[in-house]
Amino acid sequence: MRNRKLMIGAGLSALAAGGVAIYAYRLRPWHLRWGATDTELDQPLIGDDLVPHPRLKAMHAITINARAADIWPWLVQMGQQRGGFYSYTWLENLVGCHMRNADEVVPEWQELKVGDKVWLHPKAPPVEVAAIEPERAIVLKPWGAFVLQSIDDKTTRLIIRSQGNYEPDLRNPILNFLLWRVVYEPAHFIMERKMLLGIKERAEKLARERAEEKWRASLDHSGW
Repeated sequence: MRNRKLMIGAGLSALAAGGVAIYAYRLRPWHLRWGATDTELDQPLIGDDLVPHPRLKAMHAITINARAADIWPWLVQMGQQRGGFYSYTWLENLVGCHMRNADEVVPEWQELKVGDKVWLHPKAPPVEVAAIEPERAIVLKPWGAFVLQSIDDKTTRLIIRSQGNYEPDLRNPILNFLLWRVVYEPAHFIMERKMLLGIKERAEKLARERAEEKWRASLDHSGW
């Protein structure tokens, strides 16, 4: 009986070790750079100087079939009290965010300037707009940078470089390390990936609507 328990324990330990190895060497490197190219990973971006030596760093990117002008309004109106974050609201609301995602561009939310606060949770400290370049980039401190890079007149890359620090808990450094690496990082990836997909869907829809409006206007102008 004792030998059997030892064998089961050894087997479970081996499975746990294997799971940790798979996550550390395959899954974590993949999700920390989801969608980003090698060139994008290496290029300097606005906001990098805010956290010179980050303990936490991730870069996610997506190609959107729309101009930067069709993506920008969705970035400007992000926030808990504004257009949401286009992610999983049911997960956000489980922790009391009271989040709603906008499916349209709201004119009164289209002003954003350096120093403005962007709320993630009604009871948590907001992030602050540290830099803004219209139709090019928004830097939210301490979250990171949202950067638009045009590929051509109909296609744009949206890149989010997240980087920051945390204060290590010296009383329990192992638990602290696991909390950030095994809980925070995967959760951040899941929510940010959905955000990128949500912005892509909305921006491409807006691009189609604007193209149709332009087409109809051209028909009216031509007398058809």
